[in-house]
Amino acid sequence: MLALQPVDTAPQAFRADPITQDEGAAMFRAALGLFGKWGVTDDQAAVLLDMPVRTYRRWKAEGAGRISRDGCARLSNLMGVHKALRIIFHEAPRGYDWIRAANAAFAGAIALDVMLGGELTDIMRVRRYLDATRGGW
Repeated sequence: MLALQPVDTAPQAFRADPITQDEGAAMFRAALGLFGKWGVTDDQAAVLLDMPVRTYRRWKAEGAGRISRDGCARLSNLMGVHKALRIIFHEAPRGYDWIRAANAAFAGAIALDVMLGGELTDIMRVRRYLDATRGGW
């Protein structure tokens, strides 16, 4: 006869696996396309990714180099902004245009200008707003 074995049901602390360099490079490639749709200049992209514009242009031409933990977090949050916009707006162009539209939630500023504050938390602010708007929180 088979005996039942105890199962550990104690909740375990959640700890996300770190983003790998391959995943970071894939997010960078996706961000290049996204920046094109948003009409982001190379100078603006460098601010969003917190890197010198020369480095951004080199990565854009040759592929991403080693992406820092902060860089991965920035890319991840930019992808989160894009995902939320695709959920909120069924027509993709409306989501791309939203990034440049004045928004009362940001005191009349446009989301791109908020994200161009230069801090990771500026990008996160836009992402949190969109996640709350789509019901993701």
